[in-house]
Amino acid sequence: MKLLVSCATEAEASAAIAGGADIVDVKNPREGALGASFPWTIRHVREAAPRNVLVSCTLGDLPNFPGSVSLAALGAAATGVDYVKVGIGEVKTREDAVHLLRSAVRAAKDYNPTVKVVAAGYADAEKTGSLNPLLVPRVADEAGADVAMLDTAVKNGDNLFTFLAKPQVKRIVDDAHDRDLQVALAGSLRKEHLPDVFALKADITGVRGAACTNGDRLKGEVTREAVQELVAVVKRLQSEVAFLR
Repeated sequence: MKLLVSCATEAEASAAIAGGADIVDVKNPREGALGASFPWTIRHVREAAPRNVLVSCTLGDLPNFPGSVSLAALGAAATGVDYVKVGIGEVKTREDAVHLLRSAVRAAKDYNPTVKVVAAGYADAEKTGSLNPLLVPRVADEAGADVAMLDTAVKNGDNLFTFLAKPQVKRIVDDAHDRDLQVALAGSLRKEHLPDVFALKADITGVRGAACTNGDRLKGEVTREAVQELVAVVKRLQSEVAFLR
């Protein structure tokens, strides 16, 4: 399981890399769960990061405008990132979600066929009136995306497991894997949630608050020490599985 750490600045990205993060996710948390950063910040992070550290970026919490989203996806791919995260929180039907995401996939992969596109849905969809999270793997598959992701739209202390029971999350993970998709789980996850995420066989776990000072995703800053603690948990979980084998 890879650890993704969402970073708002180049300094935070450097701290995440020093702490051992597998993926540095460049975003602007002040603009929402998937708030988009500036292209020059994303590009600078990619240029500064070692090649063995993957870099992702978000397109923002966008409305159901496929043209705008596809143009944003092209711009994101042009920064050199490894992953482009597309939020499908503003669409309410599977058909609209597929069309939106397919447009983004085409734009990104026409520019760089190796870039991976992440379809990000929300576990708290009932709160926001967005797409049922159980449909995220199907939408990702039909649109040609590479990763199905679950996050939470509202950041108020609740987390992924507040809205979805573990059997529901397992169903989503299994559905995505059956479709040959990778799975990313996020949504205000803390260090204590990592064993559950690992047991659910997620390929990627995403954090921000857990890597920040005082656990504050907005006022805090990502620190090397906090990332190191999270990395240590993931490595311990992986070593325990390897030992049992």
